[in-house]
Amino acid sequence: MDGDVAALERAYREEARRLRANLARRIGDIGLAEELVQDAFVEALEHWRRDGVPPNPGGWLATTAQRKAIDRQRRVRAGREKLALLAVTQERVGQPAEHPDTDAGDDLLSLVFACCHPELPADSQVALTLRAVCGLTTAEIGTAFLASEQAMGQRLSRARRSLRDAGVPVRIPEPDELGERLAAVLAVVYLVFNEGYLASAGRTPARRDLAAQAVSLGRLLHRLMPREPEVLGLLALLLFHESRAAARFDGWGRLVRLEEQDRRRWDADLAAEATGLLDRAMALRRPGPYQVQAAIAALHAEAPDYSRTDWRQIRLLYGRLQIMTPSPVVLLNLAVATRFAVGPEAALTELEAIAKDLDDYRLFHAVRAELLAAVGRTADAREANERALALAANPAERELLTRRLNP
Repeated sequence: MDGDVAALERAYREEARRLRANLARRIGDIGLAEELVQDAFVEALEHWRRDGVPPNPGGWLATTAQRKAIDRQRRVRAGREKLALLAVTQERVGQPAEHPDTDAGDDLLSLVFACCHPELPADSQVALTLRAVCGLTTAEIGTAFLASEQAMGQRLSRARRSLRDAGVPVRIPEPDELGERLAAVLAVVYLVFNEGYLASAGRTPARRDLAAQAVSLGRLLHRLMPREPEVLGLLALLLFHESRAAARFDGWGRLVRLEEQDRRRWDADLAAEATGLLDRAMALRRPGPYQVQAAIAALHAEAPDYSRTDWRQIRLLYGRLQIMTPSPVVLLNLAVATRFAVGPEAALTELEAIAKDLDDYRLFHAVRAELLAAVGRTADAREANERALALAANPAERELLTRRLNP
């Protein structure tokens, strides 16, 4: 039976994301789609114990979940149960929420746009996307948000209820609606990628599956809006980061800082693709923050080594980014560039101006520790490192900070 359960778990993980998106698109209800997939899992456990694992476990789950969806819809038509979201959508728009003859990519995009509806606050948009689109468990999402599983479950339930009450259809918005909805979707895709690139907490330092999912969503958005410069910019940014993924950890799973990475292991094809996307975005002459961040990543990709990075240009770009999207985190990155373009003393002066805003941010104290060490303030640097270590939850970051404290 242990083998049956293991096979079931493998099939569930492989099939669940695609199946959840497909069902949500068809029936117009994210929460219900999740329930149907879970019900199929439970039924599989019962049947496989008795009859053995079928030759195609993923297909078995898909068929079972779809049958349950049909049964549920029949009960709706019989009046014994209603799908509130679908009913409201049909009443308002005059047609079903589903679009016939769509592929899995459209299903995923429809689900992302639903999860990122302005009816929801930003943190709930991210949490619901991680659950419904990326397939993270409630416990995993709670860890990422530093919240208990119970609290995160309640947040997700409220988010689903808000979408049902607002009558939000699970579909790609009409062309005249895309612009106003795009910013939230791009932000969520980027946050999903960041969570995969370097997990905010948990035992695993990186979630490659999440990063790959975010890149796939970026490609789908590009297919949907091929001449939208910020879509091009975001996809370029993700690909520049992905091009360095193989060099970010050593054989022991320890984090390797950018200046120490073996650039021969960077993926030149991905970087070239990203460069082409960025060039196309810039040619459209509608600059935006993702294009600026991609341009910064491009300068790192082009540098033959860390010492020959064009830090002055990077500093100028961070200044431009601060004008577009003012943030103390942008100023923190600006200070990093200042260190190499001007000097560590000037960078420390810039950090002091944002100290109150970022006192609870681990990377602020990690950067400050490096700058303090660079100007010879060893004791202060150690104290800043200890503060960064106390705030860090990612195991690879903690190991790196511990190495700094105990060289």
